[in-house]
Amino acid sequence: MATEKIAQAAALLVQARRTMTPIAGLPEACRPASVTEAHAIQDATTTALAKPVAAFKASMPPNAEPNRGLIYAGTVHPTPASIPAAAVPDCGVEGEVAFIFRRDFPARAQPYTRDEVAAAVDALAAIEVVDSRYIDRTKVTNLENLADSVSNGAFVHAAPVADWRGLDLGNLPVRLTVNGETVLQREGGHPTGDPLGVAVALVNMMREGPGVHAGQFVTCGTFTGLRFLKPGDVCGVAFEGLGAAEVTFAR
Repeated sequence: MATEKIAQAAALLVQARRTMTPIAGLPEACRPASVTEAHAIQDATTTALAKPVAAFKASMPPNAEPNRGLIYAGTVHPTPASIPAAAVPDCGVEGEVAFIFRRDFPARAQPYTRDEVAAAVDALAAIEVVDSRYIDRTKVTNLENLADSVSNGAFVHAAPVADWRGLDLGNLPVRLTVNGETVLQREGGHPTGDPLGVAVALVNMMREGPGVHAGQFVTCGTFTGLRFLKPGDVCGVAFEGLGAAEVTFAR
């Protein structure tokens, strides 16, 4: 995709973010046709917004190319968090295992290993808040959603846990609550069963560009599915051994 087409797509997403007015989708002429193009639109959007990247959401779909979304400073909150529902109108929530990086992973030619990443991260419970710049995220292509940083609205995290190596992260018991009532309780549920593997994939995606920096987070896929709540609701997620996170969608 030509640079001007990437800029055109980014300009539409920037306007949607700034005005809080969702769009129907990206015009065909500037619609991404690959993960690389969708990432380029993310990056151009970030440059135009002049927002620092505080976290990532990453995915490693089976038999498909890994991908990532960007989460901006100002939308990353320690638990318990109160976020105006008007700022994230979809009020979507996903309970996830995430990591915080304790050292930089700069650009380099050689892939980073699982052991290198594991030695430099703490694990934590998190809620990804889902919100889209599209009127209906189910009516645009997966790559359009990827260009929109996979519909990220905010990220709420528990305190990091340094001693996580003995935990089976992909199969942790998890409980999701809404307004104090349990709406889901089970063991595991992660799409690949390997949240750390997703973090490794993220580091290796970013090593071909700006790299990953100490203090940034990566959230690695939902254990609880996507649920849409409403203004005034309080959502909590608790992972055995990793603590709990809570978000209120303030009216």
